Amino acid sequence: MKEKQVYTFGNGSADGDRTMKQLLGGKGANLAEMSNIGLPVPAGFTISTESCHYYSSHNNLWPKGLKSQVKKGVEFIEKAMDAVLGHSKNPLLLSVRSGSAVSMPGMMDTVLNLGMNDNTVEAIAEHTGNERFAYDSYRRFINMFGNVVMNIPHDDFEHAMDALKESKGVELDTDLTAKDLQELVNRYKAVYRKSTGFMFPTDPFEQLEWSVNAVFKSWDSERAKKYRKINQITGLLGTAVNVQAMVYGNMGDDCATGVFFTRNPSTGENKLYGEYLVNAQGEDVVAGIRTPEDLEKLKEIMPKQYIELSEWGKTLETHYGNMQDIEFTIQKGTLYILQTRSGKRTGHAAIRIATEMVTEGLIDKKTAVKTHVEPAHLDQLLHPQIDAKTVDPSSVLGIGLPASPGAAVGKVIFDSDKAEAAVSNGEKVILVRIETSPEDVGGMSAAEGILTSRGGMTSHAAVVARGWGKPCVAGCADIIIDYENGNFTNGDVTVNEGDWISIDGTKGTVILGQKEVVKPELDKNYKQFMKWVDKFRDMQVRTNADSPEDAAKAIEFGAEGIGLCRTEHMFFGEERIKAIRRMIISENHDQRQEALALLLPYQKEDFKEIYRVMKNKPVTIRLLDPPLHEFLPDEPEEINKVADELGIRRNLFTQKVRSLKEFNPMLGHRGCRLGITYPEITEMQTRAIIEAAVELTEEEGMKVIPEIMIPLVGTPQEFSSQKLVVDKTAEAVFAEKGRKIHYLVGTMIEIPRAALVADKIAKEAEFFSFGTNDLTQMTFGYSRDDAGKFLGEYINEGILQDDPFQVLDIEGVGQLVEMATRNGRMQKPKLKVGICGEHGGEPKSVTFCYEQNLDYVSCSPYRVPVARLSAAQAALRGK
Repeated sequence: MKEKQVYTFGNGSADGDRTMKQLLGGKGANLAEMSNIGLPVPAGFTISTESCHYYSSHNNLWPKGLKSQVKKGVEFIEKAMDAVLGHSKNPLLLSVRSGSAVSMPGMMDTVLNLGMNDNTVEAIAEHTGNERFAYDSYRRFINMFGNVVMNIPHDDFEHAMDALKESKGVELDTDLTAKDLQELVNRYKAVYRKSTGFMFPTDPFEQLEWSVNAVFKSWDSERAKKYRKINQITGLLGTAVNVQAMVYGNMGDDCATGVFFTRNPSTGENKLYGEYLVNAQGEDVVAGIRTPEDLEKLKEIMPKQYIELSEWGKTLETHYGNMQDIEFTIQKGTLYILQTRSGKRTGHAAIRIATEMVTEGLIDKKTAVKTHVEPAHLDQLLHPQIDAKTVDPSSVLGIGLPASPGAAVGKVIFDSDKAEAAVSNGEKVILVRIETSPEDVGGMSAAEGILTSRGGMTSHAAVVARGWGKPCVAGCADIIIDYENGNFTNGDVTVNEGDWISIDGTKGTVILGQKEVVKPELDKNYKQFMKWVDKFRDMQVRTNADSPEDAAKAIEFGAEGIGLCRTEHMFFGEERIKAIRRMIISENHDQRQEALALLLPYQKEDFKEIYRVMKNKPVTIRLLDPPLHEFLPDEPEEINKVADELGIRRNLFTQKVRSLKEFNPMLGHRGCRLGITYPEITEMQTRAIIEAAVELTEEEGMKVIPEIMIPLVGTPQEFSSQKLVVDKTAEAVFAEKGRKIHYLVGTMIEIPRAALVADKIAKEAEFFSFGTNDLTQMTFGYSRDDAGKFLGEYINEGILQDDPFQVLDIEGVGQLVEMATRNGRMQKPKLKVGICGEHGGEPKSVTFCYEQNLDYVSCSPYRVPVARLSAAQAALRGK
């Protein structure tokens, strides 16, 4: 741990800069950077993340020397601001805020107006000539300190406020006079004493020490831990603490506070976008307690300050080379910049901002691809939108702010815990809240979308939803929410908990019932950006597709071939399923061949259609993989029906169905084991694959590149046995057709033993494709169909960092991938190696595949753009 634990900033210089995020947190590093480049930043200091880590790991004790460094930090602020903490004539007031290396909006604690007591409040009143402002600041401090530091419920203070307003006959907080607020301060002190058993602390340094402790502790709060888990934030020491001189937006009508973005975070438009409140503190804006004004209106009432904001915004955007999210306060006409950070944005906005910044010369193409668009942004672009044709105007319940785009359909739930529980039971929900708070993040994450009746575009709900790419309508004042009775109403229609609604986060509409959704179109900015992505990418991206429709969609998204075509999915048509069932009940080879002959033309035509869509791109076709019982009915009534269709006695068919049942079918008679037991299955599928390729080559001049993949191989002998059948069948087709084509025969590495003997399998195999879904299942010994019962608990308890079926387990499964790739290529240096599990579209897993020098990843069509960007970013990070 470094000896220096406190870093000052302000007055045109700082001890740190923006490169020190791990030590100073994002907020502290940016405050230092802004000070260094001359922005009007109130003086302050940052306590390092190392201090927080020490505090958490040493029984809530401060590291040696921190207290004296904090006192020196306070002296620095006092000198810069020409005021003294706790002084009875010229008091300094402070804010205490958190700030981790990765932005966690609203997850940790803040204390404002620190330094207030009965003496300093009078000095503030005299110094500002505004007694009402002084006592308003004092009561806010008691409320915030009591809630954040002493865990007194905020509602206890709200009840005291409501009781006072009722006794004074007023409705709004702003209607209370200075004398009323003085009385409210005493009521708040009583609330504090009743809850804690102690008088409210008056020593400013005691207030400061306790507030710093509260921020340290908030790093380990349940909401902060849940947020880090949801967003997969790991490897951080803790939060930094930023102590800064207070500036006020609530001293009168020449004061304001707000938040703005240098570009629109929803659309990407190059125009200032934000909100503000006159005569308010910053917490009023982000907490959604009052609905703020559009920043454009500030141009009318404070034109000078608006121009300054615009200029400083451009300065910061140019300096950081990214769209900025900036907090500001105007105190008596003087503008202060309190914070800047790279703004969270929607997928659509991210693409537009990246492409336009390149055009404007602010960044280069490499930077645009590497840092300005996240894989999750591309995921957002593919979110469905509500089909306008299905919406009757009378079904629109209200219109709020379009806080985060995309359509969501679900059942109304008013409580976050209930939302999580409902989703765990397989239900789709919309979380409906008056306003959200950090305690709601679990329900917000689980819900399909979020609806609030209060708050603006920079409220907690809006910021968190945009960061997650989750549809959100905020500040919908058209509806009144009644938690107690579990409903909301727009005055004409009442919607109860459990009723279905649809929300459109792009337009801000709330609609009664379940509405149809449509996929969005990808615009010219997206197409331009993806061209840059492919310029920097040197690992191929294929798709998993079993139909021409899936293949065509994947090509639209930029797939460079098919990495997995599952032939069993082609067997479920009405006539096809009859043929496969007839094959299953066959008693000998001849009967099976006769049944399979009926399937051959269907299979061949399926492959032709896919080849045509893929044109000259490679197509990897996996031979039959699942156990045969999956093609047979389960229920007695259905069994009898199928027996009659096949012309077989019901009791005999029932016996056949029962005989094929297995105790553990995932480890049973499937994959290459079926092909070895019934080689005629492999023969039929190979013939269909090769005949389709030869005929298209002859008739349509196509260059078809089939790659035949043997599934579930665990020994070299299994592979050799099946490859012999494939090659003999292919040669027979070539002889019949009088024409040869090039084809490959490889295997799916999905059994740990195959990874262990990969060098031996590679003697004959021409490619490997890692089936990481089954490889994960067999390496962990988890059934992927049943693991959901305990994986959530494993992740909560820290036993696993991620669900291994979603994010590749690099430590275990990854070691098998690395070993099999290395040993296979030692045997055959030009061995083609890819991955075809759904991990092929997950960014961290794609990065790992790039590091192992895999030739390609393959994933579902809608994840192809994500995989392309992940592969490009991995390549750029590796250079």
